[in-house]
Amino acid sequence: MNPATPGSTLRTPALVDAHIHPDKSAWGGPWMSRRPAATLRDLIDNDRATQFSYTRSVEDRAYDLLSNARANGTLAMRAHVDVSSELGTANVEGVRAAAERLPGLDVQIVAFPQFGLLTNPGTLEVMAAALDAGADLVGGIDPGGLEGDLHGHLDAIFGLADRAGRDLDIHLHDGGEDGLAQIREIARRTVASGRQGRVTIGHAFALCDGALPSLDATLDAVADAGIWIATCALGPDPVPDIDRFEQHGVRLVAGSDGVRDSWSPFGTGSMVDRAHLLAYRTGAITDAELERAFRIASVSGGEMLGIDAIANWGGPESGTRLEFAAENIAQLVTDRPVPARVLRDGLDLRPAG
Repeated sequence: MNPATPGSTLRTPALVDAHIHPDKSAWGGPWMSRRPAATLRDLIDNDRATQFSYTRSVEDRAYDLLSNARANGTLAMRAHVDVSSELGTANVEGVRAAAERLPGLDVQIVAFPQFGLLTNPGTLEVMAAALDAGADLVGGIDPGGLEGDLHGHLDAIFGLADRAGRDLDIHLHDGGEDGLAQIREIARRTVASGRQGRVTIGHAFALCDGALPSLDATLDAVADAGIWIATCALGPDPVPDIDRFEQHGVRLVAGSDGVRDSWSPFGTGSMVDRAHLLAYRTGAITDAELERAFRIASVSGGEMLGIDAIANWGGPESGTRLEFAAENIAQLVTDRPVPARVLRDGLDLRPAG
């Protein structure tokens, strides 16, 4: 990442959205009012109702959101896409079709059991089918707090991943020592199955609670297993102590989570905005701290997704890069400009006009 002088062009790596739900988004459509929700189950129930109320197709809604993300410098993302006995594989097919209309944007799709897996019979079979319908990874969700069966849920998703030869990305909202115990069990299974570096945990709120007695031991277990942690720095959600994560060798990436969906009216699909939010919520002040937020939203995501042109960025002259009117990365994260150019292999992907 090169510094720039006032009035010159700052060239940076491309951005990566490591955790987004494009199938849920109402982006590009009319305003959608949200229902109140006091619990995770309330949010999921609201989401279920909303999924069946959209008049625009998954492909069209996802295309609008992904187009905006690409125009704002995101050239790779991991999309968590709902599959269930009710939805079948339609959302996966819609998001894959949208992604194929956007050259220069790499989209990894997670078959995500948002409505439950063990608690929603038939979903595991649909997840398996989704891996043949455009999904790349096996997802999971709160094995303890939502599913009520830690080992049964992990048996199911690790088993499917083993049979299909796929990686795993698991939502885990549960906090407290129970949340940490679930994370340690995921880490144990990751090592036992030889999956180091191939498992991600999204949110992992328990890892953000510095008062928990077993936090440091859990962070060590996560690091030893090579598990990636994806944070979205949303509203009231806990955020990581990034210094503490780094001290333990835990690898962190950033994502948008839901964008203008039933869960939240917020979000833009811009990872410049998300780097800004992560920096703000973690108390970044120095240039180094602001630059770290940008690195988490770019190069680190490229490493997780295995996108060499981002993970091993070749510097200011690289054919895959972003160009901004900013003096330096710290100013970029603070001011949140739109990139002037979005280059992939030398081709500018910014829309004309």
